[in-house]
Amino acid sequence: MAKSYKEINQDQRQYSSQLRQASTDTMTAFASLYKASLAEGALSRKHKELIALGIGIAARCDGCIGDHVAGALKAGASREELVETINVAIMMGGGPSVIYGSHALSAVDELSARSD
Repeated sequence: MAKSYKEINQDQRQYSSQLRQASTDTMTAFASLYKASLAEGALSRKHKELIALGIGIAARCDGCIGDHVAGALKAGASREELVETINVAIMMGGGPSVIYGSHALSAVDELSARSD
């Protein structure tokens, strides 16, 4: 059965909310780190999302793939930029990154589709 990154993202938001309630201090600190790390700077938000996606693929993290594909698309990344990011992740992560790179491309196509 194919993964749905819309469902993965929705589930992850719910799980994170539950964890935030159980561990407020840690999750508040992580949210601050997340926001600061992805803020515009010498690198654009788009480029930072692409880097995070590459790491998520190499780390085999579905939640990371869903989150950072969505973030990269929101920041203006093109499908071609996302494919090149997947390629770099494959080069760095080998065979397992081929599998998760193909999952990431599925996420790109799913999350970039307009819902009517």
